[in-house]
Amino acid sequence: MFPNQTCENEVSMELFLHCSLVPAFFIVAVLSFLQKRVHQMVLDEKIPLIKGRFGIVVPLDFIGSLSNRWSYGFAFGAVSASVILLFTEEYVPFHVPTWAKAIMYFVGAIEVGLSYFPFFACLSTNFRVVGGVLGILYTLTWISVTLWDLVTCPSGQVLGQYQKVIFQWPCILCLIFLLCRFVHMLVKALRIHLQIEREEEKEQLLQTYQAQYVQTLLRRPPSGELKKNWFQRKIYDWDPYFKFPNRIIGTSIISLVGLYIFTLADYSISNYAFDQLDFLTEALKDLSSSSNQTGNILAALIPQFEEFNVVARGAWLATTFLSSLTSVSYIFHVLACYRKHLRRLWAGQKGFLPEQFHNPSPAGSVAAIVRYSGWQIAFTLWGYLIVHFVQFLFSLILAYGLILPIANGKGLEVLQNIAIIILTLGLVLGLVVLQVILVQVFFLQDKISPTDKQKPLALNNRKAFHNFNYFFFFYNVILGMSSCILRLLFSFVVGTWLVARIDRTVMQKGYEGLDPGYKTWIGMIFADHYHSNPVMICFCHLLLVENLEKQKIRTSAYSSFHNLSPEPAVNSKARGRWMLVYTLLRNPKLILLRKRRGSLSNSGAQRANLETVILAYALASRYRDPTETDAVDMLTRQHLDMVLPTDTTDTTEVPHTS
Repeated sequence: MFPNQTCENEVSMELFLHCSLVPAFFIVAVLSFLQKRVHQMVLDEKIPLIKGRFGIVVPLDFIGSLSNRWSYGFAFGAVSASVILLFTEEYVPFHVPTWAKAIMYFVGAIEVGLSYFPFFACLSTNFRVVGGVLGILYTLTWISVTLWDLVTCPSGQVLGQYQKVIFQWPCILCLIFLLCRFVHMLVKALRIHLQIEREEEKEQLLQTYQAQYVQTLLRRPPSGELKKNWFQRKIYDWDPYFKFPNRIIGTSIISLVGLYIFTLADYSISNYAFDQLDFLTEALKDLSSSSNQTGNILAALIPQFEEFNVVARGAWLATTFLSSLTSVSYIFHVLACYRKHLRRLWAGQKGFLPEQFHNPSPAGSVAAIVRYSGWQIAFTLWGYLIVHFVQFLFSLILAYGLILPIANGKGLEVLQNIAIIILTLGLVLGLVVLQVILVQVFFLQDKISPTDKQKPLALNNRKAFHNFNYFFFFYNVILGMSSCILRLLFSFVVGTWLVARIDRTVMQKGYEGLDPGYKTWIGMIFADHYHSNPVMICFCHLLLVENLEKQKIRTSAYSSFHNLSPEPAVNSKARGRWMLVYTLLRNPKLILLRKRRGSLSNSGAQRANLETVILAYALASRYRDPTETDAVDMLTRQHLDMVLPTDTTDTTEVPHTS
């Protein structure tokens, strides 16, 4: 271990985290001022300066948003170091009594969240220029302070000379990525403002991959199963019609970074503990040489201490790698289970869930979304420690029960003991299998049909079966004792192995409600199911589109006339006549209700009225409903008789209706 070094230019990151609240609050206030509220308040009328402003700033959409997923993921990666710091008691904003530690942790979590709030707020704001500038300045501040702390004082008590570099390089990479993302966002916003680049379309309700998923449901399924390679069958099969939300990606990234930090800390602390055990062994050697009476006892124990230290160090190192690999596989397996469970819920399948969870409460499901990310991270880290310890115990049993005896020349005794254990278990299992075989052969009736795979559940030879049951009753009492021990052992191993698997319950059937992690998982996937079901979203999208089309038709029935020609209308009078013609065409009974001129001496009015009627008749004869033919003809002819002059020598040109 390296000695604890004190640096003159060391930067207290805890103090900087507290001080960062000031610029963070300023950034949030600026973005809130730019954001306008939907509903007005009484204060807006009293103070016109803030009319409609100071809206709520949303860091990111935890439910349905899929934009900037990896940007938000790297933002979560930048937060991971402070999130892991919350698990320790080193980060305390203030000292409180023991009973109030829960409040202290809550205040600390709020402070960390507010310190990193500008990263998410600047990514999600609609004011891209302001968000880009503020994001660049805030990220540069964090990178500068973090790098200054690494350069001036890179050492620590756990990993020695380069502890901070080893611990914090993932967070620094995430901060650098965020800086590049903010620069790209600012440049793109400026190019859009200068009309060099087109503005991106806003995120639609129905995404492309969701529409494609619905299209696959409407197609006929393939006749045969698709061939998949080994990687698709065993590791991961990519689904083009599914995307993980921001919450799941951010949770996975923080879990991976936290697992990396925990693994390094675990390895370093274990080395320190084993080094202290070496110092204790050396002290026992000095004590045994100085005392004659206790020296013989200590001399006999010292080799065992040395052997245990060597075996424990090797076993802990090996299980560190195995437990880390197990935890990483769990993180990716939870992602696969999330997709698999959602796809089943989309298809209406709930049989894979316990019956009591088929209809969870809405409040519990929404609250589960809030809890899931934090609980998944904590379960992953605790699962790593528990699985590591269990694997370490099994490694010690394997080492002292098999490896060391063989290394010390006692391999024959070990083989004899193993053979006895295997023979005993074989006899026990053989008698259990024998009971099944005897029942299958002698105590079940024959098959009803030769094509049946099994015999029916109907007893045969009842008297012999009663004797068989009586004599095996006493043996099964003894067998039940060993089975009970095996049941407890298997429950312990499987339960500890699946602590990090929040998608599975560690409780027995019927007691799943006592598993808070599993309840959180169920509520979360149901909330995501109701908010991201592609079929439901597609249905709502079609309803909204149809509703918008109906509103357009109701608001402007003459919109088609405005778009007949791209050239602007120069004669408003002609446009009015076209609208009149269209109205008379759609409502032919209005022809008789039109206001007539009192005198026919005005030839211009007479001509205009005549042209309108003739054009209406011409269009009606081409586009009218066949059921209204007689009514239109009669009304039009009556109107023609009223407006036609006695002298018809002046011919009127009928407008071209094509």
